[in-house]
Amino acid sequence: MSERNCLVANDWVCGEYVRTRGQELVDATVQHLGITAASVLIGVLISLPLALLARRARVFAGPVLGVTTVLYSIPSLAMFSLLLPLFGLSASLVVTGLVLYSLTILVRNMLAGLRAVPEEAREAARGMGYGPLRLLWEVELPLALPAMLAGVRIATVSTVALTTVGSIVDYGGLGTLIVGGLQSDFKAQVLTASVLCVLLAILADLLLLGVQRWLTPWTRVGAPARGGLRIRGPRGRGDEPRVEREKPEKAAV
Repeated sequence: MSERNCLVANDWVCGEYVRTRGQELVDATVQHLGITAASVLIGVLISLPLALLARRARVFAGPVLGVTTVLYSIPSLAMFSLLLPLFGLSASLVVTGLVLYSLTILVRNMLAGLRAVPEEAREAARGMGYGPLRLLWEVELPLALPAMLAGVRIATVSTVALTTVGSIVDYGGLGTLIVGGLQSDFKAQVLTASVLCVLLAILADLLLLGVQRWLTPWTRVGAPARGGLRIRGPRGRGDEPRVEREKPEKAAV
């Protein structure tokens, strides 16, 4: 009986709210995940070419980093107001704003990762006939991957939080429930939606951390012998030069 009365009593913790509004919570969570995933994915696709452009010539680095930083400093209400004539009250408006906010984090981390690639690795690859695209794909990107994925993790957690701002146009996922609960003083709705938002950020970060560890095993603590890539030349007619991870040497007995 007391559990059913928690809605009437307007308690912060109310199991009856979760049971009776389960579908509403699921729909808001799915919308939150969809907006976050689309924003981060589009941000990555835009940020990589920008980072490559900034790395190619210093004359481009300043404008690229400067513009992305200015975009990040624009308040969310002002950003959505500027984009409103282009997209109207739609999910595209929220996604576009979140993409612009993610650029400063993604571009900086990608650029830092690319700049950290040892020059001797590039020279060795060029000496073995690697063209620009093959050099980028097989040498530079693998070595820059840890820094890039770290930026994706930060951008994802940040986007999970910023998605709630989309509630001002009714496309904020869990943020819409939070704002609605605040306006009606519905405590259980505010707390439940807030906790789900935090859990989404934690789970997304853990998932991306697992992906990062899987893609970059040489960066794991306790596995220093796997920490490098080496360029191997042809050993026969059918073998092409390729980049391989260094294998740990056997310890001398």
